[in-house]
Amino acid sequence: MKRPGISVFFPAYNDAGTIPSMVMAAILTLRELTDDYEVIVINDASQDHTGEMLAELERQYDCVRIVTHASNKGYGGALRSGFSNAGKDLIFYTDGDAQYDPRELTVLMEALTPEVDMVNGYKITRNDPLHRIIIGTIYQHFVRIAFSLKLSDPDCDFRVMRRSIFDKVHLESDTGVICVEMMKKIGDNNFKITEVPVHHYHRAYGKSQFFNFRRLFRVAIDLSKLWVRLVIRKEHLQKNTNIEGAPKPNPAE
Repeated sequence: MKRPGISVFFPAYNDAGTIPSMVMAAILTLRELTDDYEVIVINDASQDHTGEMLAELERQYDCVRIVTHASNKGYGGALRSGFSNAGKDLIFYTDGDAQYDPRELTVLMEALTPEVDMVNGYKITRNDPLHRIIIGTIYQHFVRIAFSLKLSDPDCDFRVMRRSIFDKVHLESDTGVICVEMMKKIGDNNFKITEVPVHHYHRAYGKSQFFNFRRLFRVAIDLSKLWVRLVIRKEHLQKNTNIEGAPKPNPAE
């Protein structure tokens, strides 16, 4: 049986200290899984040496492709760029900060049986400062209840999925709440999701762009708007109905 092609992508912002090892780990892992693969890094207008590191990796490896944003588009914008640039049947992504190990893609692939559309990781233990663990725990419980997400760890950015999911799921968020948007839309479209445990590591370089006290108010606003759109109005389901039920254009007109 032919092994499916895999696109791996990393959103990166000021990750010069970690992104080279992430890319190398991905390449070595992909060589074991398939003959058809690519590694994409979304450089979201990094202000450190990330750009120079990525340019060198792109020169050395034909499978590496860099997408550079001229201005910072936010975490959601970086993810949407990654999904739109991925060309293989399967898409895997994780962050460029090395808090997850790309080699554990093999664990996800073992769980991706023919009837499964997506495999989502969940942290065995969260290795973060205490304040981030507290904020993250509260956030997880809140979004699971508010958005009816049947997941252990909706903010675990370590996922492999079939590209065909995005025939129905269209993402719009530019901020970190894109993960809630994505998991809600995937679940509401009845795609089959399974979960596997993965390791989470202490952040040794850089700082978080999402879970910090300065951004909590902004996150709350973004989540509120998303909740109205997806839970109250169910806009994503109405759009899918309109697309599927729309009359086909008459070629003669």
